[in-house]
Amino acid sequence: MTSDDTFASWDETVLQPFLHRNPERLERFTNASGRPIERVYTRQGTGPLGHPGAYPYTRGVQPTMYRGRFWTMRQYAGFSTAEETNRRYRYLLSQGQTGLSVAFDLPTQLGYDSDDPLAVGEVGKVGVAIDTLADLEALFAGIPLGEVTTSMTINAPAAVVLAFYLAAAERAGVPWNKLGGTVQNDILKEYVARGTYIFPPRPSLRLITDLFRFCSERVPRWNTISISGYHIREAGSTAVQEVAFTLANGITYVEEALRVGLEVDAFAPRLSFFFNAHNDLLEEVAKFRAARRLWAKIMVERFGAKDPRSAMLRFHTQTGGSTLTAQQPENNVVRVTLQALAAVLGGTQSLHTNSRDEAVGLPTEASALLALRTQQLIAHESGVTNSVDPLAGSFMVEQLTDAIEAEAEVYLRRIDELGGVVAAIESGFIQQEIQHAAYRYQQEIEAGERLVVGVNTLQGGPEPEPELTRIPPEVEQRQLEGLKKFKAQRDRAAVDRALDAIREAAQGDTNLVPLFVEAAKASASIGEICGVLRTVFGEHREHVVI
Repeated sequence: MTSDDTFASWDETVLQPFLHRNPERLERFTNASGRPIERVYTRQGTGPLGHPGAYPYTRGVQPTMYRGRFWTMRQYAGFSTAEETNRRYRYLLSQGQTGLSVAFDLPTQLGYDSDDPLAVGEVGKVGVAIDTLADLEALFAGIPLGEVTTSMTINAPAAVVLAFYLAAAERAGVPWNKLGGTVQNDILKEYVARGTYIFPPRPSLRLITDLFRFCSERVPRWNTISISGYHIREAGSTAVQEVAFTLANGITYVEEALRVGLEVDAFAPRLSFFFNAHNDLLEEVAKFRAARRLWAKIMVERFGAKDPRSAMLRFHTQTGGSTLTAQQPENNVVRVTLQALAAVLGGTQSLHTNSRDEAVGLPTEASALLALRTQQLIAHESGVTNSVDPLAGSFMVEQLTDAIEAEAEVYLRRIDELGGVVAAIESGFIQQEIQHAAYRYQQEIEAGERLVVGVNTLQGGPEPEPELTRIPPEVEQRQLEGLKKFKAQRDRAAVDRALDAIREAAQGDTNLVPLFVEAAKASASIGEICGVLRTVFGEHREHVVI
């Protein structure tokens, strides 16, 4: 008797009589992206698995994964001043965190100094304020930059900020070839999902490829970009859209690097990715597997990569900020645990776990520690790290992986037909797809078709006010006073020479990164450097999609 025959027999003799007596909870079951979920998955439709650490890396980029070493445990942090954030970093490192992840305030992300009129009221609020080399040195004071990897969530001025980091390392006596870490440097997703852009797409892409070239030659252990699906998902995309639009952006960066003459295997091994982890555990695991397999095929079949490292999709994961609720915030601990588990089961290389209070404010020290402990408990006590790919062979996971990959490929073909990512952004296609998905999801919540505990079901009574981290107004004043003193004591002529060199080079095709390093060492500020680039490149204006 075949497996199909036995399944039909089970359906007739066991399932249907049971359903007649005991109807299921819902007429239709779907996952977080709206995909119908079958009652039972069978072997039919599942393809060969392959092996961990081997092309196309569906089962992981390393043959032993966490049996060798755990993922890098990062807690994204930054607030107030460099000194205050440094204190939080040192505390988390003392508690077992294994990598740093820097959150910058909004003025820094947009290339403005703290004394710019547009920065008023935003200094140190959603991240740390960094204006000068002195600020960056204070941020990492007492932290061995050659031993700890650093991830920096910065995009439009990413090359400038990394140049300041390199100058700080040089002054601390740390060789650049010893530095490890990642700079996000992913401008394309800013145009569709996040909004902290400065320059138009073409000069922005130039800054990215300048950094690719510079680091491939001078900072070989640095990941020069973290191609981010995280913010695409936070804007409301489905899991399939997160994979498709992220990899489409990755394709664009590779094409741009090839266009300016870089060899694919010279830069591709240092490309990295950044994904979200939401609550639907099995869909998230399948998403990570599908993304890894699809990227491997893209790099080998589309771009002819020969170095195996060029085809490895290495990624950082952050748990889903948009899934956290201000209502019953303690529930967020459970949500984050599920999401972190999905990331680990999906084979992440590093992980940030959100804190329970992030729906209402910056994390307190206690909630940040609990978020870190969540990762450590999964690593040391859950048992899921003892096998390379614990869910491999699950009929459901394998079929979800196949489906996500196939649907993402449809999006990639559509973007190619539109003329690539930049054209798809300019036409509003990607923005509209995300907006429609977000709208559908919110409609389901408001209609009670998708339940969120504490929000539209199982609401409790009055809740106590949570402890919040508040940034006092005097933080901005202290930052302004420090910046004023810094600017008054420097050699203004040296600053002007450095800025003039950047202005001249920006008008041609000289690599700008070495000039950014020299400007940092000459005491130019981040805002001054970005201001010069604004005069040459102009500023991007959002394409409004209705």
